[in-house]
Amino acid sequence: MQPASSVLRSTTHLVSAFVVIAALSASAPAFAKTINFDSYALDGGGTYNGSDLAGGYTISGATFNNNFTDFGGGCCWEGWSVSNHTDVTTPGFGNQYSAYTGSGFGGSSQYGVLYQDVGDITFASASEVAGTYLTTTTYSALSMLNGDGFAKKFGGVSGLDEDWFNVTIEGFLAGGSTGSVVVYLADYRAAGTSQDYIIDHWTWVDLTGLGLVDELTFTFGSSDVGGFGINTPTYLAVDSFATAVPEPSTAVLLCIGGLILGQSQRSKRR
Repeated sequence: MQPASSVLRSTTHLVSAFVVIAALSASAPAFAKTINFDSYALDGGGTYNGSDLAGGYTISGATFNNNFTDFGGGCCWEGWSVSNHTDVTTPGFGNQYSAYTGSGFGGSSQYGVLYQDVGDITFASASEVAGTYLTTTTYSALSMLNGDGFAKKFGGVSGLDEDWFNVTIEGFLAGGSTGSVVVYLADYRAAGTSQDYIIDHWTWVDLTGLGLVDELTFTFGSSDVGGFGINTPTYLAVDSFATAVPEPSTAVLLCIGGLILGQSQRSKRR
């Protein structure tokens, strides 16, 4: 029969092993990567809009789609562009590339601009996307704030119309949906007007709930819809996608645990 002290030591070692494994699991660092747009070389006009017909661009293993159709005069594009424009006061389509913040996140010079419902990002390998920063564009914000020839002023004449403008970010893995996150870029649905807002700053969106993904899609929605679809200018500015892969892996943790348990058994035999 083992002495009580030996049994106690073995039990203590076993408990310690699981405590160490649990601690390592809880504190395991993440291999994190930030995907921003500053490294993309822009032309003299300060934008990339797909006129090279490449169908998009790739930054740090993430591919941003773009569709460009040349109807003359550099028109027309949809999907993802890259911009360094800073105009926060000029309304209308001619200012479609400016973020309403006047710069990228943290004062960076460049950021991504999405137009239309064809926003698609694919990753070279399945990743957990921790999140991204987003904001409205000047074109969209001023259209909602004041109205224009195509879209209504949010809130209407009385200011009490329950208008809204949002984007749905959906994750996919091997073609199957992993979930979605809805972000309201403007929201006038609350009673009264004191809580009405149009996003005018870089806002963090947590995407960890989507889990492991190899693709993200972006879809717009609005309360202002006409015969040809959404009247609100369907633009969005984004910056600094944070992707993370847990590290060390579960397998590594199990190996560490096995070594600790093995040591415990050797001590038990002694």
